[in-house]
Amino acid sequence: MTNIRLLTAASSITLLALATPAFAQTKFEFWYGLSGDLSERVQDMCRGFNESQSDYEIVCVSQENYDNTLQNTIAAYRANKQPTVTQIFDAGTLDLMLSGAYMPVRQLMEDNGYDIDWDNYLSGIASYFSTSKGEMLSLPFNNSTAVIYYNTDALEKVGFEGTPQTWEEVETVARAMKEAGYECPIAFDPSGAWQWFEQFSAIHNQPIATKGNGYGGLDAEMVVSQGKFVDQLTWIKKMYDEGIIVHKSKDAGETANDAFVNGKCQITSSSIADHGTFGKQAAEGVHWTDAMLPIWEGTERTNSLVGGASLWTLKGKSDEEYKGAAAFFNYLAQPEQAQTWSTITGYVPVTMAGFEAMKANGFYDGAPYKGRELAIESLTFTPPTENSRGIRLGNYASIRAEMVKTMQDVLFNDRPVLEALQAFDAKGNEILRRFEQTYKGAQLP
Repeated sequence: MTNIRLLTAASSITLLALATPAFAQTKFEFWYGLSGDLSERVQDMCRGFNESQSDYEIVCVSQENYDNTLQNTIAAYRANKQPTVTQIFDAGTLDLMLSGAYMPVRQLMEDNGYDIDWDNYLSGIASYFSTSKGEMLSLPFNNSTAVIYYNTDALEKVGFEGTPQTWEEVETVARAMKEAGYECPIAFDPSGAWQWFEQFSAIHNQPIATKGNGYGGLDAEMVVSQGKFVDQLTWIKKMYDEGIIVHKSKDAGETANDAFVNGKCQITSSSIADHGTFGKQAAEGVHWTDAMLPIWEGTERTNSLVGGASLWTLKGKSDEEYKGAAAFFNYLAQPEQAQTWSTITGYVPVTMAGFEAMKANGFYDGAPYKGRELAIESLTFTPPTENSRGIRLGNYASIRAEMVKTMQDVLFNDRPVLEALQAFDAKGNEILRRFEQTYKGAQLP
């Protein structure tokens, strides 16, 4: 039996390029939702797998974005034209779980002779893609969490040493930046509900919905208007009205991240996966660092949520295709692949052993990778609580979209915060009840 310890060592490699095996015995498809540079990196990985052996040929097809991948996967499965492997983002996890269309990753690997230490996965990652009893159903792939980025020259100019750790300190620093002549202390994109809303709730141990954010059943109900996010959105609105938080988005002509790397805004929140992008794109003279998301004073920090996606193996394929999928997962698990993936993308290693090996090799000791280790610290700050292990709500992508509209309504239309969040809860409950009716009688795994 093949024995692997996922991500147990780290060493740099150069991904093999180009050729596909001339006589691949079994061809299988992998659909994914990344585009642009990240899509190219996935294609590099696929070429590397194909060149590493001659038994299988993986055909990797971008669906351009996560939403497309989820919808196209469901449609393809119903038409019996599904890929063997598909990448599903965090918000689509429950949709796949209840579809009955997948083979659990543990079963896939065991059936094909791979012995995996499942306990080695970072708890903050594993819990999102596992059953309520802790059985992992899909393989973590491109995973991240949210952090906050600061322009270090601006911090120095206002006399702040280090990085703000609380929202009180963020406000003090941002006000000082405004007084010092910076037109945009904090860049804010309402479409970033993931970092501004979901991550805030997790690290403050706040429920988004009852039943442990849905882990306890499909009859969960939204409770955002009853928690600390009321005060948080009130604070965001106040800072926005005073010009300390500035709207930056594609709709506004410049994204928050672009405004940050160009030096126009001094603070922004984004994924740790953008750490590498910021390093490449920062304008000359722009110096920056990152930190874990701030908390409010008097709060006991809990772990942040994992973002990104995992790989699901779909039912209805041949034994040979499943052998190919298991071999591909095994390939991804090799130490050199783990470090290469983290290096070229900014996504985190998904096991503690992998992280410790990369740390021991000095990966995080200096530029350009220093600071990425904070994502692991954030994800593992505490064992996951009922409110920070994940969000297990049906059609959550639609609920997330409603939060974007809610924040826009508060900021741009002056809708009262509590009223807006109560309306959000009501809309979210409508979405949940429709989902519950679709899967009437279903039990969560």
